[in-house]
Amino acid sequence: MHDLALPLLVALIALALMFDFLNGLHDAANSIATVVSTQLLSPVMAVLFAAVGNFLAYWIVGLHVAETVGKGIINKDVVTPAVVFGALVGAMFWNIVTWIKGIPSSSSHALIGGLLGAGIAASGLGAVESSGTLKTLFAIFLSPMLGFVIAMALMLLTSVIFQASTPRKANNTFKVLHLFSSAAYSISHGGNDAQKTMGIIAVLLYSTGHLRGEFHVPEWVVLSCYAAISLGTLSGGWRIIRTMGTGLTKLNHHSGFCASTAGSIVVFGASALGIPVSTTHAITGSVVGTGAARRTSAVRWTVAARVVTAWFITIPASAVVGAAFYLITRLF
Repeated sequence: MHDLALPLLVALIALALMFDFLNGLHDAANSIATVVSTQLLSPVMAVLFAAVGNFLAYWIVGLHVAETVGKGIINKDVVTPAVVFGALVGAMFWNIVTWIKGIPSSSSHALIGGLLGAGIAASGLGAVESSGTLKTLFAIFLSPMLGFVIAMALMLLTSVIFQASTPRKANNTFKVLHLFSSAAYSISHGGNDAQKTMGIIAVLLYSTGHLRGEFHVPEWVVLSCYAAISLGTLSGGWRIIRTMGTGLTKLNHHSGFCASTAGSIVVFGASALGIPVSTTHAITGSVVGTGAARRTSAVRWTVAARVVTAWFITIPASAVVGAAFYLITRLF
């Protein structure tokens, strides 16, 4: 049975890694929008910088998120290759649509939506693991709010700390801090986002009998996913970078540092708790928080509203597509 399933298994793993690549491409803006828009780094240097940061997560971040996606959203015992196929296609479809439109939506929640849609289509609502799903859905609202609050607090705190400094000295200091905070965010992004694909591949191996022993994420899967998301980041995501870097609010090195720092705090915290949080939501909330700390009119609220609308429809939209593609596989 395993020999017959092997070509399908290889094709689905390749599709999962393609999603991971697309995730890096789509979410490159999360890591580098602030350093590109402030001209701290050139676009080419910024994507190289972010790609290295994505891969460095391999040595820094644990695998709690991969375990949540692999067995905490849909019961791992009801997952089949057809469910995985539907989930991946649903997620990739939504990623491509929002990438073309330049909307910084969540690749994470697109994958969660695709998995929920395909899983429910296959086995009904009973297939949903409520604990992992609820904490993921809760994070949709909490992560941008936390990013917003932390970024605003950092703006106010650092403004007080550097009040006595000359503008030139403060700007030079924030340049250095901005670079380090951007590196931290790139690492947190790779550590959370690449793990969603790890979880998908691991549950696929488990469901087809190719995973020995208890549910776990093999080392080759970890390395492959980090490589794929890093290569995707190297490919850029220029449409979304423009929205994140200049569409929401005007950034400088001070606000860029505060936004990247707040975003990395949120994402590292979520990864430690095993929550597949949206890195897009975290950094968007943080960027808006830096603008609101200056004055409310510094934020382009119409653009922010368009982004938030995409957040709310990401999971339902990708779930519908995921369910549809699962049902299509039943015709063959």
